[in-house]
Amino acid sequence: MKTAKPPASRPHDVAVVDLLKEDPEFASVYLAAALEESGQPGGQQALLSALRHVAEAQGMAAVAQRAGMPRESLYRALSVNSNPTIKTLLAVLGAAGLQLSVTRPHQAA
Repeated sequence: MKTAKPPASRPHDVAVVDLLKEDPEFASVYLAAALEESGQPGGQQALLSALRHVAEAQGMAAVAQRAGMPRESLYRALSVNSNPTIKTLLAVLGAAGLQLSVTRPHQAA
């Protein structure tokens, strides 16, 4: 009997979604890190990508339903070149069981 050989590698997006499925608590840490880096070049796209990963891990249709929006609109809102409104961002975060938090940056002494 042959055993299936695991793939040598898998795409980054697939690996991240799988990790989020295995450890749903990781979502808040992952999104917090993405939000912290959102002011850097490419950071806003990375934040949307991270939020998309979280939504994919929880099921896009389920997150869209909880957010009160069509699934297609959720895909569009979390696409690489989108610019979702704060209303959409808060709805998706809430549907994913998360909330936005604001803190002061750490100051060097």
